[in-house]
Amino acid sequence: MAHKAQTFPPQIKIPATYMRGGTSKGVFFNLTDLPEEAQVPGPARDALLLRVVGSPDPYGKHTDGMGGATSSTSKTVILSKSDIADHDVNYLFGQVSIDKPFIDWSGNCGNLTAAVGSFAINSGLVDADRIPENGHAEVRIWQANIEKTIIAHVPITNGQVQETGDFILDGVTFPAAEVQVDFLDPAGEGSMFPTGNLVDELEVPNIGTFKATMITAGIPTIFLNADEINFNGKTYNGTELQEAINNDDEALEMFELIRAYGAKAMGLIENIEEAANRQHTPKVAFVASPADYVSSSGKNISANDIDLNVRALSMGKLHHAMMGTAAVAIATASTVPGTVVNLAAGGGDRQSVVFGHPSGTLKVGAETELQNDQWIAKKVFMSRSARILMEGWVRVPGDCFTV
Repeated sequence: MAHKAQTFPPQIKIPATYMRGGTSKGVFFNLTDLPEEAQVPGPARDALLLRVVGSPDPYGKHTDGMGGATSSTSKTVILSKSDIADHDVNYLFGQVSIDKPFIDWSGNCGNLTAAVGSFAINSGLVDADRIPENGHAEVRIWQANIEKTIIAHVPITNGQVQETGDFILDGVTFPAAEVQVDFLDPAGEGSMFPTGNLVDELEVPNIGTFKATMITAGIPTIFLNADEINFNGKTYNGTELQEAINNDDEALEMFELIRAYGAKAMGLIENIEEAANRQHTPKVAFVASPADYVSSSGKNISANDIDLNVRALSMGKLHHAMMGTAAVAIATASTVPGTVVNLAAGGGDRQSVVFGHPSGTLKVGAETELQNDQWIAKKVFMSRSARILMEGWVRVPGDCFTV
């Protein structure tokens, strides 16, 4: 008996650019290039982007998609010409879950921000009269997830984006051109410290009580002291690399529980169970005073060259370097005397810090001031780099976003 032939819709192709920004990489789209159903927020857009990245993947490999099966490489970006006064481009970021059919739109990716300016210029989203023949183009970015302004200073040579250079960013293998990124008013409306305190006693049932600085600058972040974390006989010192935590299921469960209770204390969720559907925010990080260690690339990091050590988790895993948005939080908290970040760096007044992370070091700075008993963050700045890895089209089954 002959088998009846089954027909399936063919693949469609969508213009896309695969870019590295800072220590992350992701798939970038111009909004108008997406299928009409995916040009607006909703299930169709999420389904399309999940298929592009290759999620959910129970194998945790993203073999059938563009993702890299880590929080740093499971990312999507949608850009459009800005409809906000005095801005060039609207930037929308989606953090794609690896093993769940879920995209978190609740926060920004500070690393990929470094690539937004060059994509915007190359895509014609920045007016030509704003791009110098040589020098730096100041690309004014409206970060749509968190409704904040970011300025990317994109190097230009002979009217074209300059991507190659000698700037070394720890966590990135090869040098590239330096891109300075300024995050303006990163805390915004309301208190930068949502609990009203610079340091809280965060009680986590069955885990412990921790001194915690909970801050909303850059991205909501919960900072703990490494030496206060002691669970099932395991202690932390702030020099850990990925394998020390990511291969330890008990440690990951502990940090996720801390994150959930911190999210509730910050008013981001009402019930602890809601944290599972808010994976991207808040972040949880732990800090320690300077100490020598060997980075993941084998580089010797001296305590004399850093102000503090910081380790941060993203999407349930210890990050291989540092999330750009968490670096904003580190910069801001370091300049506010009395936070756990500031105290780990030695305390007192400061405008910048150099911190150690698993891949090396990073210098960040902030302008903060006390106004009417409230701390205000005016600007945070750091240097990253960015590069186009591939451009053309991504292909997906034509019915993958039919919901």
